[in-house]
Amino acid sequence: MDLDITADQHNLLTLCALRTGGAGLDWSLLARGTQSPEGLAELMDGQLREDSRAATKNRPLLRQALAAGLDDARTRVDEELDAAAKADARLVTVLDQDYPANLRVIGNLPPFLFYRGQLHEHDARSIAVVGTRQASQDGLRRASRMTRELIEHDVVIASGLAKGIDAAAHQSALIAGGRTFAVMGTGIAAAVYPAENRPLAKAILDAGGALLSQSWPTSPPAKYTFPRRNVVTSGTTLGSVVIEASSTSGAKMQARLAAEHGKLVFLIRSLADAQPWAQKMLDEGRAILVASSSDITDRLGQAADIQRAGQQRQQLALAGL
Repeated sequence: MDLDITADQHNLLTLCALRTGGAGLDWSLLARGTQSPEGLAELMDGQLREDSRAATKNRPLLRQALAAGLDDARTRVDEELDAAAKADARLVTVLDQDYPANLRVIGNLPPFLFYRGQLHEHDARSIAVVGTRQASQDGLRRASRMTRELIEHDVVIASGLAKGIDAAAHQSALIAGGRTFAVMGTGIAAAVYPAENRPLAKAILDAGGALLSQSWPTSPPAKYTFPRRNVVTSGTTLGSVVIEASSTSGAKMQARLAAEHGKLVFLIRSLADAQPWAQKMLDEGRAILVASSSDITDRLGQAADIQRAGQQRQQLALAGL
C-alpha cells in the first residue's frame, strides 16, 4: 500500500532527518515546537520559540542544516516511507488528531510513530506491564496473573516485546482475549527483535492489536533505541507496573521515566522486598505498592474521559497556551 502523507507530515519528517556535522536535531524539541498552528512553519524557517537549553543548542544546528538544503533529508524520508509502505505500516505524527492521547502529556514525546495494526481510542486506558528479560518462573507467573486481572477490568496491556516479562504480558493478554500493543526497539519495517518473538508479534496483529515504533522504519536494534522505546511505552500508557527488575534492568529505567512523566508507577511486593531501588521509590512516594490488581484499576479513569483530556491538551497547545 502507499502511505497517504500530507505536506505538513512530510515537512515534519524532513526536519527529523536533517543532519549537520554528523548530528541530528533533538526530536522531542521538534515535537514540542509543532504543537501550535505556526510551529511547523516557524521550524521550517529556522525559528525555535522554545526557551530552553535544548533550543539554545539546536537553534544554530537547525539553521545550518536548513541552509545546506533539504534534498538529502527529503530523499531519506521518501526511502523510509517506501519501506514503511512495503511493511504495511501507517504513520501518525504529533500534528494529527489520532496521535495517542497519553503521549501528548510528556515533555520528551516523539514527533512521529510508525505502526502496524490499528490504533484505538481505548488504548488511552492502558497500563504497561514490564520487567526483566531474565525472568524467574515466579516472575512470569506474576506477570501473567496481573495481566489477566487487568484485562478483566477492561485495561489495554502495553509492553516492549522483549523476552521474559514483556512476552509473558503480551501472551497472557492474547490468551485472555484482551487487547495489547507492543512498542518496538527497532524500526517498523525491520525484522522483529528478538527473533524468537516474531510469532508473538504476528499474533498481536492477528488479534487486532498493534506494533508501534518511534524510530525510522528501517532502523535496526541499537543501544539507543531501547531507552527510546521505554519513553514511548511509558508515555502511551497511564502507568507502568514493574513485575521483576534488577538495578540495571530497562524496566527500572521505565519506572523512573514513568515517574518523571507524571504517570502512575506500580511496584509489586515481591519486587520491593528484593530490590532496594524499588523500596526507595516507594519510600520517596514516587511509586505505589501493589497487593492486587484493584490497587491499579481503582486509580484509572475511563478511556473516553482520558481521550477527551488528551484532545483538550492538544487544543491548548494549538492555541499557544
